[in-house]
Amino acid sequence: MSGSLLHAGAVIGCPHGGRAAPVTTPSGGVRVDGAAVATADHAYVVAGCQHTVDDVPSPCVSVRWSVADTGVTADGAPVLLDTCAAQCFSAALVPQGPPVVQAAQRKVTVR
Repeated sequence: MSGSLLHAGAVIGCPHGGRAAPVTTPSGGVRVDGAAVATADHAYVVAGCQHTVDDVPSPCVSVRWSVADTGVTADGAPVLLDTCAAQCFSAALVPQGPPVVQAAQRKVTVR
């Protein structure tokens, strides 16, 4: 698996234009250009999603990452790559599509 590391400054959104952000800012000791590397330990929430189903608001409220065991960890937790599987969910835990990652740093290749 290869991909770019996600960090605290990565721009992540839901497929409907909402903005995803970590619940707590990653603050570990592993940094990329001064920003902490995001790991599987960080939960993400979504704000500003305008998604509706049959004219009923059904906004994305969270992102869940499915992190493959690549062997790459930061502060004891698997790092998040822009290639990691993820899904945005509504408050009712209905899957609403994968997040859109607009910015990532440093290419990582795991063999």
